[in-house]
This record gives sequence, structure tokens and C-alpha cells, in this order.
Amino acid sequence: MGSEEENSKSWPPWLKPLLQEKFFVQCKLHADSHKSECNMYCLDCTNGPLCSFCLSFHKDHHAIQIRRSSYHDVIRVSEIQKFLDITGVQTYVINSAKVVFLNERPQPRPGKGVVNTCQVCYRSLVDSFRFCSLGCKISGTSKNFDKKRKDSTNNLSDSDDSYSSTTTSNGRLKKNSDMINNNSFTPSTPPLSAVNGRIVKRRKGIPHRAPFGGLIIEY
Repeated sequence: MGSEEENSKSWPPWLKPLLQEKFFVQCKLHADSHKSECNMYCLDCTNGPLCSFCLSFHKDHHAIQIRRSSYHDVIRVSEIQKFLDITGVQTYVINSAKVVFLNERPQPRPGKGVVNTCQVCYRSLVDSFRFCSLGCKISGTSKNFDKKRKDSTNNLSDSDDSYSSTTTSNGRLKKNSDMINNNSFTPSTPPLSAVNGRIVKRRKGIPHRAPFGGLIIEY
């Protein structure tokens, strides 16, 4: 509990609520209005996504705009770096502007030749970055994450040892079974051609030629 409280104090109180919100939904208060899509967020109130009309009630507040890229939420670096340290988070250029992703986007498998990946979700990254998103930075810099990663590494090594011992025991069992099979060897059934101690030669049959084999048909 103490480590969780200490870790939460290192981040602004609005960050985790921001990452849990669903943006680009229709505003319930201004559903009949044009451009009522909720893509704004007030850092002072943290009361959910806002549309452009809701923003008029948050004058003199710190608000940021959430954007969309490949069905994922992003925010411009020029906006978020005023309120948050984004060191180590991969930046991307979209519509001539640098952005960072809010939450992780795990890959099924890294591409060939990839050397650097996100420390949390293992997405391919440029060498100078550690995380693919703000959410991954929160998870990857927490003390609990370091402890879980060490525990998972130890469990993986233990499972490797048990696997090697299992394969070794299987190998021994296999050898023992081979010895048993060798000791309980029984002669195989003699071939049909061997009868009464002598080998009967198979008679060569009369060759059969196809009828009209040399017939040439002319048209």
C-alpha cells in the first residue's frame, strides 16, 4: 500500500482518470448541437470528456485536446509537456505535429531486426525511448512493476529448470525402455519365401504385351 501511495503522489491527480476516459463520444448535454463530440478534457475538474460547448463552462481552467490516430487516443507534445514530464515516451509525427499515445498498443510480435521495445507491452520503439505511451510509463516506472517483472523472471527460470529436468527424465525412461525392448527380443516371422529351411525361388512369369502394341494409327 505504501509503495502505491508513493507512486501515485509522483503523478498529477488528473493523469490516471484521463487515461481511463473514453473520448470521441457524443456529448449528452449537447447532443442536438453541431460538433458535440467529446474530445476535450479539463485537468482542474477531471469530470470526464468535454465537447467544445462544455468547455465554455471551464474558463480559466487548464484544458487539453485529445486527438485520434488509427483508432487510438493521442495528444500533442506541445500541449501535454506543459503539465507532464514525457521523457522516455515514444513520440510520433502526425499531421506535421508531434504526438504521444495515451495508452498502450501491444504488438502480437516484434518485427524482424527490432532491438528496442516498450518495457511494458513490448511494442517496437526507437532506441532512445523506453515506453510507447503515457500509460506504459506509469506502469513501467512503478515499484510494483519492477517487483512483478523480477518475480516473473524468476518464475520463468524455475520453469526452465523443471522443463530441462523433465526432458532429462524422459530421456532416461526412453533409454530404459530401449533396454527392455532389447532384452525381450523375439525373432520375427520368417519370410514367406523361406519354407522348410530352403529358399524357394519365385518363378518368372510370362511377359504380357499390350495388344496392338506396334499399331500406328494414321489419320
